[in-house]
Amino acid sequence: MQTIVAVLIDGLSYSSYLFIVSVGLTIIFGVMKILNVAHGSFYAWGAYAAAYFIGLFHGMGFPHWFGFVLIAVSAVAVGAIIGLAIERIILRKMYEHEEVHILLATFGVFLILEDVILLVFGVNPYFAYQPMALLGSVKIAGVTRDVYSLTLIGLAIVIALACWLCLARSKWGKILKVVIFDREIGLAMGINVNAVYVYTFVAGAMLGALGGAAIAPTLSVSPGIGIDVIVLSFAVVVIGGMGSIAGAIIGALMVGLLRATAVHFVPELELFVIFAVMAAVLMVRPEGLFAPARARRI
Repeated sequence: MQTIVAVLIDGLSYSSYLFIVSVGLTIIFGVMKILNVAHGSFYAWGAYAAAYFIGLFHGMGFPHWFGFVLIAVSAVAVGAIIGLAIERIILRKMYEHEEVHILLATFGVFLILEDVILLVFGVNPYFAYQPMALLGSVKIAGVTRDVYSLTLIGLAIVIALACWLCLARSKWGKILKVVIFDREIGLAMGINVNAVYVYTFVAGAMLGALGGAAIAPTLSVSPGIGIDVIVLSFAVVVIGGMGSIAGAIIGALMVGLLRATAVHFVPELELFVIFAVMAAVLMVRPEGLFAPARARRI
């Protein structure tokens, strides 16, 4: 029984941070039709920024709780600065190009940002344990887990609800639906599509950075962390369906729970089971389980 509880807790915690990162990726694709490989760099920069500033301010005598403020600020800063720069300098000039060209451009940006991280933060790992240490641990059905990891589940739920309210209940959501359906129709209706693209890309970048900043207190922030997460994020959105918020939720849950199950029972198959399920889903539903319907042009 304790093993089952441990699998559920670990799986949900892992699913939560994967969803936070993946939902930014799927929103960008859903609105802009861009497969953004550089999303992994947003995650890595968010993690590095949070870990660096948490350590810096802790050394200056700030209380542990201030680390939560730095996590949020780091995510917003990385998304606003790096995300805005990429969209305005590179992507703005490529919207009329084929999707594969934009994919290659974002891959190039990813490689550049990975090297810039080494120049800015160095090669030594960073540890930002203070927020996790502040919250302590709790015992659930005989299984002891840190409270901080459990708060990631609540954060993921809040983000999922916020995305749903924005898309389904707001004026901005209606504008996004028009742009998603047909960019030319949006332009004809007087919508500033370029502004929609800017806000969407920056919001997606902030979510990617938030995933990295939020997970930073639970791990050693070291070079290469962006590579692992972008691979798993692609698995999540491919399983759930590119451009679908519900798909990102289901995909993250499937990947997180499968990974936790494999780690506890067959650790040597940790990555195999994830990609085996992805392959099985693609054989049955090539566009993913919850891929949004495409407009049929006549």
